[in-house]
Formats: sequence, C-alpha cells, structure tokens
Amino acid sequence: MRIEKKQELSQRRRRRIRRKVHGSAERPRLSVRFTGQHIYVQFIDDVAGITLASASTRSKTLDDRAALAANVKSAGRLGKFAGELARERGITQVVFDRSGARYHGKVKALADAVREAGIKF
Repeated sequence: MRIEKKQELSQRRRRRIRRKVHGSAERPRLSVRFTGQHIYVQFIDDVAGITLASASTRSKTLDDRAALAANVKSAGRLGKFAGELARERGITQVVFDRSGARYHGKVKALADAVREAGIKF
C-alpha cells in the first residue's frame, strides 16, 4: 500500500474520532499520540483551546527517560506518570482520544495505567 494512502486513512480515522470526542474543563480530552520513537499524552480543554497538562517519553521530569521508547512497557510507565500529573492538576475524569490507533497493545497499556492512577473514563 502506498504511504500516502496509509496516511490518508489514518487522518480519516483521527477525524472520525475527533467529531465525537470533545473535552471541557470538567472533563478534558486525553489525547494520545504514538510515533516510531516516542509517546505523547495531553489533557486538553477544547472549549478554551488550552492544554491543561502534558507528558511524553521525552519529559525531563521522568526518571530514567533514556530507557523509554514507544513500546508497551514505556506506555504503562508514562500512563501512570500522566495520571498522577492529572490528579495533581485536579483532573478526575477525561474522555479518551486514541488518535486513530487501535485499542490494544500500547494504547490499552497506557489507558489501563491512567485508570490505575485514579482517572475515570
């Protein structure tokens, strides 16, 4: 399959999900993005258009970040860190935006870790 076609299909999935998922101050959107090397997580208030909290495998506040990559183990560690960060900022409930990725593997590990940290969705 051509790379342009794969990117187009990925963008379609992302847009389809974003039509349905909207964050607010009471219940922000938990946006997850995976690249080949890193994982990025943001808690977004779509009404105000601001990011309330963010974390990634590139964050300097994470311990031993050199060992982190875009894999299931790192997704679990990052999810736990992001959940604790969100609780510190007063976020207790979110809507989950998986950005077109299937809900298994890295995405599921990250979501389960955020739930274990006390965030509901």
